[in-house]
Formats: sequence, structure tokens, C-alpha cells
Amino acid sequence: MANGFMGEHSHTVDSKGRLIVPAKYREMLGEAFVLTRGIDDCLFVYTQDEWNKVMDKFSEVRMTNRKAREFTRFLIGGATEVETDSQGRILIPAFLREYAKLIKEVVLVGMGSHIEIWAKESYDEIMNATNISEITEELDEAGIWI
Repeated sequence: MANGFMGEHSHTVDSKGRLIVPAKYREMLGEAFVLTRGIDDCLFVYTQDEWNKVMDKFSEVRMTNRKAREFTRFLIGGATEVETDSQGRILIPAFLREYAKLIKEVVLVGMGSHIEIWAKESYDEIMNATNISEITEELDEAGIWI
């Protein structure tokens, strides 16, 4: 994963909950990878190596912290290992499709270390509401902008 995941790809989920994963992403994901609930009503897709890093971070979380337990339950509790079939499709479990409101049209978005899977309508909505000028200004002030 030299350059990480990047780009936007539009696809559809079929009536059985299957989604074609773009070939470039499949190459980087390997044979089996992890799908889980994401933030902002999307799904996150991790390679096994990246998922192991996530799990390592969670192993350091204090379970006496209620918010930590809730987020652990949210992310790890919603995780499932998936594999592509011979046609490059994955089967998205019903509870994850429901969570992300995936009905037909979806957008896969490369986010460097992982992929996000969005219902197209939700993705368009959040992108249209994003004020990138304001965000870059705030990131720059915080010393985060590259």
C-alpha cells in the first residue's frame, strides 16, 4: 500500500447486498479484509494489516471509560471479515447495509489507510455541506495542514 487508497468510485449494491470492489482497491486489500461501521454513517474497509493496527490501539484503551467502551462496541462489534468472489464482489451484511443506508448507488472513497463506502445520496449531501476553504484555514491555524 505504497500510496494508500485514493480516489472516488461509483458502483451499485445489488439486491443480494453484493458490491463490486474496484480492481485497484482489490489488489491493495488482498484476499481477506475487514468491513465495519464508520463514522458519519458510512462503512470503513481495512486491510488486515491496518485492522491489526486499529486493534492494537484498542488494546490500550481503558475499558473503565464509558465512551471508550461505546466506541469499541461500535467499531469492533460491527466488524466482519470479507472476501471477494470470483467477480470481485463482496457481500455486505444486512446490518451494515442498514447502518450506512446502502440501497443501490454507492461511492467508494479512498482515505489513505482505509476505504469508506457511502450511500451516494449521503456522500453528495456531506460533500455539498463541506466548506473546504474554512476547513483548510482551521487546519492551517492548528498546524495540521500540509
